[in-house]
Amino acid sequence: MATLTQVINLLQETLKPGLFQDYCPNGLQVAGREEVRLVVSGVTACQSLIDEAIALDADAILVHHGYFWKGENPCITGMKKSRLKALLAHDLSLLAYHLPLDAHPELGNNAQLAARLGLPLTGPLFPDNPRQVGNIADLAEPLTGDDLAERLCRVLGQQPLWVSGGAGLIRRIGFCTGGAQGYIEQAVLMGCDAYISGEISEPTVHTAREMGVHYFAAGHHATERYGVHAVGAMLAEKLGIKHRFIDIPNPV
Repeated sequence: MATLTQVINLLQETLKPGLFQDYCPNGLQVAGREEVRLVVSGVTACQSLIDEAIALDADAILVHHGYFWKGENPCITGMKKSRLKALLAHDLSLLAYHLPLDAHPELGNNAQLAARLGLPLTGPLFPDNPRQVGNIADLAEPLTGDDLAERLCRVLGQQPLWVSGGAGLIRRIGFCTGGAQGYIEQAVLMGCDAYISGEISEPTVHTAREMGVHYFAAGHHATERYGVHAVGAMLAEKLGIKHRFIDIPNPV
């Protein structure tokens, strides 16, 4: 067993949220009981994840996508009321880390995705801004677009949306998990032959075609499953508590 304070302190020390200007509060978003025996982790603090955690009698939930985003309606009504009511009624803590969880060099979403895809982390996507997320992988052996699409499908369990940038081989890959399709032009500036993110927007297609870079939209949820899983496992190992990752399916 650990205390909630110990959990928070270890997360803050590991993920260093103070280094980031984020769109939401990072850390403890809803306070529950002080004793922590089981932490449930998941990508998003949706009602289904909360219900699963309650059924398991968890003490805390750790997520990548929490609540209280900049620009959202602050009123506690509807879906937000239902979620918060469930957390408070069961004295269940909610801990959320957004950009800090993307960026961690070992436990983060980008690092964990790269490890599963067999991609070496050879540099940042934004070398002049160390607080910006995203990475580059330089390949020892080049891949075709078909090769990379097949690898993404095999590892993530779903077919990526691939916009071809031409017939050339892929030697340098830029990637940033989640909704980072807007970084595709930075990937081009960094000499990448391909760029991987989670989502796609209408302009992304034209950028990929006209700038000659392969773009792979591999799924926002699918690319961001692994960081929170790794951080939860770290908590369990270092604090002697139980951890369970719950994947709530989401095709986006």
